[in-house]
Amino acid sequence: MHIEFSDEQNMLRESVARYLVDNYDFEERRKTASEAPGFSPAHWQQFAEMGWLAMPLPEDHGGFGFGAVELMLLAGEMGRHLVLEPYLETVVVAAGLLQRGAQPEVLERCLPAIAEGTMQGALAHAEPGRHASAGNVQCRAVQAVDGGYLLSGEKAVVCNGPNADFFLVSARLADEPGLSLFFVEADMAGIERRDYATWDGRRACDLVLQEVSVPACALVGTAGGAEALIETVNDVAVVYACAESVGAMGSLLDRTRDYTAQRIQFGKSLSSFQVLRHRMADMYIEMELCRSLLQAAAQRLDQQALDARRLVSALKVRTIKAARYVSQNAIQLHGGIAMTDELPVGHYFKRLALLEHQFGSRDDHLRRFCDAA
Repeated sequence: MHIEFSDEQNMLRESVARYLVDNYDFEERRKTASEAPGFSPAHWQQFAEMGWLAMPLPEDHGGFGFGAVELMLLAGEMGRHLVLEPYLETVVVAAGLLQRGAQPEVLERCLPAIAEGTMQGALAHAEPGRHASAGNVQCRAVQAVDGGYLLSGEKAVVCNGPNADFFLVSARLADEPGLSLFFVEADMAGIERRDYATWDGRRACDLVLQEVSVPACALVGTAGGAEALIETVNDVAVVYACAESVGAMGSLLDRTRDYTAQRIQFGKSLSSFQVLRHRMADMYIEMELCRSLLQAAAQRLDQQALDARRLVSALKVRTIKAARYVSQNAIQLHGGIAMTDELPVGHYFKRLALLEHQFGSRDDHLRRFCDAA
């Protein structure tokens, strides 16, 4: 599928690409990833000033109301340059959940601050030793006498948790069959954070909540209705993550083509060997199949089409397959040098591997694809 982008959308993609080419150097990224907070606050503020943080937010809270297609264009360039800043965690996931279910006082406080780059968030859904699914959540919420809630439990691998100003915590509320979601400020009493670096150079934490007291307005969405809310936002997050993956695959393919053209073996460049040229052609085909499905899924999400969710799951499954193929072959074609920290190839491999496990596994999405038939 091919989409004819509007002039505004093309200008967005070009401006993002231009900024990152001019300002996002790989060596600087390596240094930034090795130090706290794991991203550049200066770049984050630039993202805010250029309006990127406000893109998907509603207009009545300082945003532009852009949809999945614009996020796809942004994410593609982010993926090409291995951007460390927590756009996916804060703007797509945390802000996406807030705008779809938070109480007015929480919205008025958080969304403009996110657009301005002064507040970050994180979803705390997965738990230790369990897959991030509704049936595995053991965190408990008890309604207090004053109408608020007391939260107790543990959360694992909270992406951007070390830098988050607030968490959106999934928990089981007594007498409710489903999950509920709660807005929890990061500095509240009873919260313990255990921070660490993930293997793609970003930051995450494990959370321990011990009777954390939150007010009644902290409930996001309806009691017991968090599963549908999270799934809706996850659809947009999958499009963003897959667009980032396609961007990363494109950069890997370019770097592999350039390397094989320069590397001499048996008196010839590696790219002159037909079997390797066929390999790179297969890598390109895998990437372009993903790009086509990505454009279809993003467009159908914006149209709120009945088949949008099925296309999103198909996209996730296809992207996992393609990312493995492209990244593994890029490593092999580069040889041992690809595993060094000084070369970007290994960093792309790690990022693609991590994105594979976010927002549902291959089996989860295959199951959802079949159920939506």
